[in-house]
Amino acid sequence: GVAGGGGGGGGGGGGVLDINVIFIGQLDTPEEADSEKEVGEKEVDNGCSHDIRIHEDLGHVCRVCGMIVRRADMIFDYQWKKPSRSRSYFSETRSKDSDDIVIGDVRVTEELMALDVAIHPRHAKQMRAHQLAGFHFLVKNLVSDKPGGCILAHAPGSGKTFMLISFIQSFLAKYPSSRPLVILPKGILGTWKREFQRWQVEDIPLYDFYSVKAEKRAEQLEILKSWQAKMSILFLGYKQFSQIVCSDGGGNVAAACRDMLLKVPGLLIMDEGHTPRNRETDVLESLSRVLTPRKVVLSGTLFQNHVSEVFNILNLVRPKFLKSDSSRPIVKRIMSQVAISGGRISKGAADNAFTESIEETLLHDDNFTRKAHVIRSLRELTKDVLHYYKGDILDELPGLIDFSVFLKLSPKQKEIVHKLESYEKFKRSAVGTAVYMHPCLSGMSEVDAADRAINLTDASIDSLVESINVTDGVKARFFTNILALANSAGEKVLAFGQYILPMKFLERLLVKTRGWNVGKEIFVINGDTSQEERELAMDQFNNSADAKVLFGSIRACGEGISLVGASRIVILDVHLNPSVTRQAIGRAFRPGQQKKVFVYRLVAADSQEESFHQTAFKKEVIPKLWFEWSEQHCTSDDFRLNKVDIDDCEDELLDNKAMRQDIKVLYKR
Repeated sequence: GVAGGGGGGGGGGGGVLDINVIFIGQLDTPEEADSEKEVGEKEVDNGCSHDIRIHEDLGHVCRVCGMIVRRADMIFDYQWKKPSRSRSYFSETRSKDSDDIVIGDVRVTEELMALDVAIHPRHAKQMRAHQLAGFHFLVKNLVSDKPGGCILAHAPGSGKTFMLISFIQSFLAKYPSSRPLVILPKGILGTWKREFQRWQVEDIPLYDFYSVKAEKRAEQLEILKSWQAKMSILFLGYKQFSQIVCSDGGGNVAAACRDMLLKVPGLLIMDEGHTPRNRETDVLESLSRVLTPRKVVLSGTLFQNHVSEVFNILNLVRPKFLKSDSSRPIVKRIMSQVAISGGRISKGAADNAFTESIEETLLHDDNFTRKAHVIRSLRELTKDVLHYYKGDILDELPGLIDFSVFLKLSPKQKEIVHKLESYEKFKRSAVGTAVYMHPCLSGMSEVDAADRAINLTDASIDSLVESINVTDGVKARFFTNILALANSAGEKVLAFGQYILPMKFLERLLVKTRGWNVGKEIFVINGDTSQEERELAMDQFNNSADAKVLFGSIRACGEGISLVGASRIVILDVHLNPSVTRQAIGRAFRPGQQKKVFVYRLVAADSQEESFHQTAFKKEVIPKLWFEWSEQHCTSDDFRLNKVDIDDCEDELLDNKAMRQDIKVLYKR
């Protein structure tokens, strides 16, 4: 059909693209289609006000009177227009006195075409309601007389990448001289490029430094010139981008790279956009220097640790957001609403007082009426620049049961735990996490905490494994038991943790006690895993019948990684940033999952992990209130953990004597 023909058109961007049509709906019945009369190209007035529906084969059709108001062949033959010759690019000239490269100003005269920015029919067929809403939200913010940036906070797995790929292509049809720049974590570059190749309707070149190993500035400059010279898209990692922009040295070539990244982009997309959330980081500062006002942040977990971080991102996409004319009256109103419950607010900058007051109210105020006032005002403040989608698409999955499992430490673990109080914060966390797994890791974890570069070899871990009793470590015992039960039930397991040592210990324990092998039954993804190795591990783990368990560094397994082959998730320790844990759970609880997913967040009872768990849970309350809370349907009970009896927990694997003996108390979200 016509919709599929847009991508194969003639060379150089001349292919036919049916880009100016948005599918609003379909004909109600086949009989309506049969009864329609063709009236030609012009709009016809027969006394009917025309309720237009768009039919791919017929064109603009009135649902009421049945007329074809505009034939399909008059709609679908718009072309990708080539860039206007009136545009001027960076001028490259040679200095009279040297071979230095001088980069001139960028003056891009946008060719404002008659076409609206609309969804390609091929994409429209695949878009869900929230993606259509997100697309139009992008158009509203980015395609106007005074464009401004915005945030798309859509749940992990809800199709943000596809939606943006569709928007970028439609945007380029209207602004062919614009140069999109996509900043993203290096690990998800492959996902973006694969999705682009799947959904592109014109052959648009995709550039990045990684695939061609462009490590020197001169090599990078050549790629930047290619990107700038023709319709194309550039991908860069956050760290890579900030290093180029923030480095002062390197001569004229480095300066040319920096200037191009700041001046050329006509559209800046930041995936996993909560990454540059801290005001003092080079990443946030470098991104704020990009000149285009068209900046889009994508995040599946926008709220991370603090309210201030969300407003740092708002200030990134909309500079001086709180001081704008539209924001000031609402900010003033919020400050009057939270003042009653203030008390812990630090004296400092006005922005800090504002965000801290909100956080204090949402976290600690018991008056839900007051919270409701603040929430309503917050939503009013951000509604035009922040589009939120909870992830109803996940409701179609078989289900998620999310446990916090408080485990009773063994006597040997209790002997060591009291020593942790004398350690500084990082060492206490690193050593504690290892000890809660198994006491045999105490000595090695202390060395690891002192020297993070320690080489945890298979041989060094094996020497520990060969001489231990597994039952001395309550988390090790719980994990091996749940793995055995899941294996018997034909289910695969994911294990996520913050530190390498406990996961390496479990890996070698399985190799020694079960005879399993890494790459067959066991898979590992951590910060050192290359993109190719990640993709291979994902594919084999999801599709191989031999695969049993995958160990993942909780920070290395974010967006772009799908592990739907697993239906049991064990979170080995407590991360103080709850969004990191939610991202990890989203690796398996996402579209494509065929089974009910069970999550076990392991907490060492009567240890410091209990307070960590309480702190992390409190933080989860803020985004729930801000983005999801409904006065009609929510009470304060919706923001508490529910204690459950194992008999009523809906999990057959926990209803086992070996499992029950280790559990002190069980909570469910």
